[in-house]
Formats: sequence, structure tokens, C-alpha cells
Amino acid sequence: MKRPTFPIDELLPRIRDSLEAHPRLVLEAPPGAGKTTQVPPALLDAPWLDGRRILMLEPRRVAARAAARFMARQRDEAVGQTIGYRIRFDNQVSAATRIEVVTEGILTRMIQDDPTLDGVGAIVFDEFHERHLAADLGLALALDVQAALREDLRIVVMSATLDGERLAQFLDAPRLGSAGRSYPVDIGHFPARRDEPLEHQVRRAVEHALAEHPGDLLVFLPGRREISRAQQALAQLPEGVDLLALHGDLPVEEQSRVLQPGPDGRRRVVLATNVAESSVTLPGVRVVIDSGLAREPRYDPNSGFGRLDVVNIAQASADQRAGRAGRVADGWAYRLWPESQRLEPQRRPEISQVELAGLALELAAWGDADLRFPDPPPPGAMAAARELLERLGALDGGAITATGRRMLALGTHPRLAAMLLAPDAAAPGERVLACDLAALVEARDPLHTRSDALAERWQALAAFRSGRVPTDASRGALAAIDQATRQWRRRLRLDAPLPVDAAAHQLGDLLAHAYPDRIARQHPADPHRYQLANGRSARLFDDSAVFGEPWLLVTELRAAQGPRNNSTVLRAAPLDPTRLERDWPHRFIVEDRVLWDAGRQRIHAVRERRFDQIVLERKPIAAPDRSRHAEALVDAVRQLGLDALPWSEPLRQWRARLRCLRAWCPELGLPDLSDTALLAHLEHWLQPAMTGKSRLDALSQTELAEALKGTVDWSLRQRIDTLAPIRIAVPSGLERPVTYAFDDATGAPLAPVLAVKLQELFGLADTPRIADGRVPLTLHLLSPGGRPLQVTGDLRGFWERTYPEVRKEMKGRYPKHPWPDDPWTAEATHRAKPRGT
Repeated sequence: MKRPTFPIDELLPRIRDSLEAHPRLVLEAPPGAGKTTQVPPALLDAPWLDGRRILMLEPRRVAARAAARFMARQRDEAVGQTIGYRIRFDNQVSAATRIEVVTEGILTRMIQDDPTLDGVGAIVFDEFHERHLAADLGLALALDVQAALREDLRIVVMSATLDGERLAQFLDAPRLGSAGRSYPVDIGHFPARRDEPLEHQVRRAVEHALAEHPGDLLVFLPGRREISRAQQALAQLPEGVDLLALHGDLPVEEQSRVLQPGPDGRRRVVLATNVAESSVTLPGVRVVIDSGLAREPRYDPNSGFGRLDVVNIAQASADQRAGRAGRVADGWAYRLWPESQRLEPQRRPEISQVELAGLALELAAWGDADLRFPDPPPPGAMAAARELLERLGALDGGAITATGRRMLALGTHPRLAAMLLAPDAAAPGERVLACDLAALVEARDPLHTRSDALAERWQALAAFRSGRVPTDASRGALAAIDQATRQWRRRLRLDAPLPVDAAAHQLGDLLAHAYPDRIARQHPADPHRYQLANGRSARLFDDSAVFGEPWLLVTELRAAQGPRNNSTVLRAAPLDPTRLERDWPHRFIVEDRVLWDAGRQRIHAVRERRFDQIVLERKPIAAPDRSRHAEALVDAVRQLGLDALPWSEPLRQWRARLRCLRAWCPELGLPDLSDTALLAHLEHWLQPAMTGKSRLDALSQTELAEALKGTVDWSLRQRIDTLAPIRIAVPSGLERPVTYAFDDATGAPLAPVLAVKLQELFGLADTPRIADGRVPLTLHLLSPGGRPLQVTGDLRGFWERTYPEVRKEMKGRYPKHPWPDDPWTAEATHRAKPRGT
């Protein structure tokens, strides 16, 4: 094909020259500049590459295939010759391939398998602004390889919307920018009507755009579920308009169809996830309709459950989506949210909000957990990830095990890898069934109903294989699951026949190897409630299809808000407790415990038989020695809450000061003293203070203060007193208290308050500040009688604009106190005027 021209073309010589002089580069270029398809080929003949390969990490499979095919067509070659790609279960490369476009964990696997990256001269990270975890890990590994083994390795980080200056500083790299190819886009807002479902709002916007504007329409929706609903709502489009979907799970042929122009000039309405936000180009689009939503992974460290949430996109994503309407001519973008709504400026990195078991296992295999990340992984999430890996047998004391390395080689989540490897000694049919379950857990739900029985999904898959599709199932979803199962069987080299039936408990028995923390037992007093092995609780729906099962394996939960609330079981399978005793005998323990009886408000002792945190049997025993009472008192605080402790107001203020400073001065590394954190670590900070006590009220305020302050080093305590003082000197010569507060609802510190009589601040021009000058005080200016006159964070503005009115009103009310015309030069005082003045 004839090579088209791109805005990035004029920058290509500078890119080559920069990489000749420096091994790293940050390249910023908006959509349409051509960076994805033009930069890698432009580097092939660079002297420093010396005939080696280029790896380009592309965050999405659709974009990886599209980019490789476009670059191959530019050379009049087939994919797999000079240009190829590797994605999960699809490899189109050969010995002649010089540019490999890879996705997700493929780059990580290549570096882990060959840390020297033999034959590779450059790694290009495309669309880095999407901040996927795989890209962050790949960059961290590449930087470590470059620093320790391959000084000649080139690293290029490319992005359309990114804080390039910050990234360039992190990489110590030059930064280049390119113009894009775009036309003006007229942006309007098309908010929903009262209680209007999203799909109906989309239909109104599409009908309006088809009537008012030319060209194709691109509609951004959060996920496949919303796309399906919008397809139903748009079933009656005008003649000559095609309705298409675009998301990562579409068959390759359907993806290719969407990326080509409409036949015979037919208009198209493309319903897409954020896969269409970058990298891929949809020809003919003149109108973008943006829901402003995306489905992104989130992680709840309190419950340990990951979930996909529909969230508002960032402003950078909104701008990029709107830009899709201006690629070929003037365009229009309709945003389905009110103009008054404000979005976050940039997308949050995945590493800060997803479950990190895969990352923790990769770091353990690499042998260095201290890699350089643009944003470091949260310590709490990493601790939870390592705990899970210990349960799965992938880590032992923090070091990777032989099982862990085998799990890593499978290239899937450690949970599923543990299940796929667990039945090694079992019948081959059970391992084939494990492949089915891995495909089912990873896939979108094939059923249209809300049933929480995982068995119904597998039975629908078995029916599909026999030529029957249940009326409540999606043929396309079942076909995708069946294809994924076949790929897993090929990878594991299994040739056993497909199972046509499974025992009632067989699915749960296998999945217990993937979710050992979600093994659950029915509560003896409430048949809808289950206790999980990790200590949490969960409830079934009232009409649950698995109601009555004494033991369940839960694969999907909706996490509850708050430490004591029950989560909701979304999907589960029965399991056989005798299989638990066979597979995990070491997790059944008998232990004597001292507990707090909340009803009787006293300590009692019991002998418990447990499976992890699931209590199987509990019998009262004679009370043990008093040294065990501290455990029970800590248990009491866990049940009753922190307010059961003897807090003094000075201690509450000390805690508030520390929590505020933790937000204002994160570099101090102050510990988390939120309610959640304190309750989670009672054994560490409170239990020693309870030693020798048998009642909660035996703990004094002084002992509580010593226990809490003991969590902070002495030097840091002094810094707290300096940066967040209890009292502050005012111009009158006296010291006045500063009050600190923390908003537990939002997790943010409130402005510190200094309440002081107005006359005590005469002569002070500006608002006092604390925390090394970072935080201004909020001044509660009081009358001589101590009543509020004004609340302000701008003292200078108060003197200039408000004080004259206050003086006029107060001078007659408090004639014995000074009210000078010029407060800037007046002498501050806390007293009335001398007698006779």
C-alpha cells in the first residue's frame, strides 16, 4: 500500500537522534499523530539497533492486531514477516520478525524468561497513559534490566494524554512532543432526563445526531452489558444505518469489520468500550456520543475482593474520546453528563486500585520487590496479595516456591493457575473440568438470569457442546468459553474427553484450590448467612439457587461497606467437606481461646475446632490463666469499637494531628491511625497495654495514650509537635490552642482552627500557617465577649475588606476595647483599653 503521511513524520529524525544519544525517551503525541504505527518502523535501520528486534507493548488485543496489520500492509507484507504480534493464545511471528507487538503479560513473560532480552534492542510502551498494571510492571522490569544487564537497551514511553514532565523526570529521559491530526470538534452536553436509563438516553442522542449531522457515530459505553442494552434500544435505526459493537472479546473477524469503512457509503453507529479510546482508528466517524463511564477494576483491601466498577472517566479520557470525532473533518461530541459535572484530570493508575496477587508473584519470581514504579504499589494491597499467595502455596516465607514458578508459567491469575495445577494426581477428566472452570471464571456471564449457581453455567456449557443452547443463555458467550477451554487443554496437553456430567460438589471441590479464602460454611443460626475462611461473612439472595448447602465455594462476591457488614454471594458452588480434610488437613486446628462475651460483658474461655477462621465446634472450658485475658479484651474492643476505650480530649487531638500530618506531609511516613487501621492491628498496639487486666475499664487514659503513641518513633513525635502544634503564639503575646479534625466520611483532613479574639491579632498581616507553611489556619475571630465575628482563611483580605464594617458595628457594643482605624500597625492586646483612655 502507498504509505500515508502523518503529523509524527517530521519528528521521526529527532526521535532516532535522541535514542542515539540517550537510552530512554518520553514521546507525547495525540491520537491521529501516527506514533503507534510509524515510530517502530522508523527505528528499524537505526545504527544502535544493530539488526535486533523491537518489542512494542500495546495495552489491548484489538489495538495490537490492528497496529501489526497496518504496519505490515505499509510494507506490502503479511503479518508474521517483518511485523508480527503476540497476544494470549495467538502468536503471529516468525524468524524474520523485527517488530513484535505484544499485549498484557506477554512482555513480562519474555523478560522473566530471558532477563538479558537477547536479540531485543528496544522496547516501546504505547498508550502508557492508560496506566495498566501490566505496563507499569513491564516498565519497572525493563528499567531494572537496562540498569543491571543491558545498558544498550532503548526504552521509549509513548502517550497521548499524560503528565509527560513527571514521567520524564522519573525516567531521567528527554521528552519530545508531536502535533496531532485533528479538526475542530463542537462539544455539547446531553444530560439524562429524570430516572432515564442510560440506553434510552443513548437512543435519544443517537437519533438526534443521525438527524442533525453527517458521518458515522461512535458511542462510548462502559462495557458489554451496556452495549447489549443499547443494541436492543437501537434496534429500529433508519434505513441505510448499520449498528455495530466493538469490544475486546469480539471474534477477530467482527473486530476487523468494525475497523473498515462502511460498505457502499452506509452510515454506521458503533457502540464501543474504551477500547476505541486510543490506538485503533475508526474511519468515517464524525460524531462521538460519550457516556462518560468506563468499567474498571477496583480492589477493596478490607475484604480482599476485587470487582469491576462502573466509574466516571477522567477529563483526559473525555478529551481523547471527543477528539475521535475530529479525525477526518469537523465533528461533534455529545457528553451524556451535565456541563457542571467536574471530572478528575487524569486516569488513576491501575496499580493503586486493583488486586495485586499477580504482581506480587512476578516480583517474587524476579527476586527483587524494590523495583522502580512510576507509582509504587500500595503496601496494604501487596500484603493481602502475599497472604493469598502463601495460601495458594506459591510463596513460602515470602520466597517463590516451585509451585509458584509453575503457576507463573501458565500466564493467568494465580488463583486459576493454582486450580489448574492442583489436580495433577487426579483423574485426567478432573483436570479437563478445571479447564472449563478457568474459562467460566474468566469469561462474561453466559446466562441472562441472576442465578448465583455456578453449576448452571457449566451445565449450559455442556448443553452447548451437545448442540443445545438453553433459552436463558448466550450462544456467543458459550462459544467463547468453549474456545477458551480448548486453548487451556492445549496448553496443558490434555487429550481426555470432555466431561458430560459432574457430581454436585465437584465444581466447588476444584475451585477451592483457586479460592481457599472463600470456602464458606452455613451459619448454624441463619441459613442464608455463611462464614468465610478468611473471617468475613456473606449472605445469599433470598431466592438463592444454592440455598440449603452446608458448605459453599464462593467465586464472586459484592463487598459490603464497613467491617461488620455481610457481603453478598453473587456466584457459588457446593463443596464436599470431606474433600477439604483430604486436601488441607493442616488447616483444621483445635485451639483454646479466651473470648469476650458481649451479652454478658465478661470474659469466657472456649475450646474451638476451626477450619481457618470458620468455627466448626466450640465448647466452654475452665478459664485459663490471666495472661490470656488481654486477648479477650482486645476481642471486646474489636466488637464494641474504639469508643469503648478511655479516650481523653488531648489524645483525640494528638491522633487528629497525626492523621492530618499524614495527609499534609506524606514524606514523613507516619502510620495510619484511622479507625479501620487501628481495629485491624489491635494485637500489635493495644494488647500489650491490656496485659494483667480482666476488665475494659481497668485501662487508664494514660495507658491508652502510651499505647497509641508507642506506634510512632520518638523523633517523629517531636516532628508532630513542631509541624502540627497544640498551641500557637499570637501577637498579643499569649498562646492559643489549635483544633484539628478529620473527616472520616471523606478521609480528608479538615482545616485546622485557631479561635482567637480579634484584638489579639492586630499587627499581623497574613494568616498563620503550619506544616512547614503548607497549611493555613482557619481563623475564628472572636469578639471581646468570645462570640464569633468572622471565620476566614484570609486574614489580609479580612483587614482590607471586612474589618471596617466589623469595627463600625463592634465599637458601640464594646466601647472599652480598642477598635483602631489601622489594624495593621495597632498593638495587639487581650485586655480592654486602660481606664480613662
